[in-house]
Amino acid sequence: MSRYRGPRLRVVRRLGELPGLSRKSPRKSYPPGQHGQGRRKRSEYAIRLEEKQKLRFNYGVTEKQLVRYVRKARRTGGSTGQALLEFLEMRLDNTIFRMGMAGTIPGARQLVNHGHITVNDRVVDVASYQCRPGDVIKVRDRETSRRVVETNMEYPGLANVPSHLEFDKNTYTGKVNGIVEREWVALQINELLVIEYYSRLA
Repeated sequence: MSRYRGPRLRVVRRLGELPGLSRKSPRKSYPPGQHGQGRRKRSEYAIRLEEKQKLRFNYGVTEKQLVRYVRKARRTGGSTGQALLEFLEMRLDNTIFRMGMAGTIPGARQLVNHGHITVNDRVVDVASYQCRPGDVIKVRDRETSRRVVETNMEYPGLANVPSHLEFDKNTYTGKVNGIVEREWVALQINELLVIEYYSRLA
C-alpha cells in the first residue's frame, strides 16, 4: 500500500485530530460520506483498525513500513507500544517537524527529500532515518534551504519543542538530547490497540 496523497481534511474528519498530517481543522465534525452522520456501533476490530490508521496517516508511513516498525518494537524486550511510538517519533521527518522547521510531517519529509537537511554535518535525504541522542540536525548552509525553512517557521505545526530536543532559531540548528517521553507524543493514540491489531502477525 502506497503513501497517502489524497485530501487530508477528509482523513482528519474520519479519524480525529492528526497534528502531523494537517494544521487545518475541518468545519464539519462528523466523518465524510453518505452515512457520516449516522449512528453506528463499531466492532472491536474497527476500533483497533482506526487507531492503527491514526498512526499510519499521522506519521505518513506505508502499511509495510508500519508492520516493520511493529516487528522491530517487539524485539526490543520492553513495552512494544512504547517502543513503536519511539521509533516513529525519532524518524528524521518527525524530528524536524517537532523542532518547528516544517508545519506538517509531509512538509518535513519534503525538506529531507530535497536535500535541505544535514545530520552531523552530512546531507541526509532519507526521511525514515532514525535520529539518536547526540545527533546535530541543521539546515543546509545555502540560501535556498534557509529561505524554505524560514518561510515554514512562520506557520509552525506545534508550539512547543519536546523535552528531548532543542532548537536554535537563529542558527537553524537542533540537537537530539535523548529519546522522546510518552507524555510528549502529540498524537492522541492508544498504542496498545495498535499492537493488538497486529497481534495476528508472526
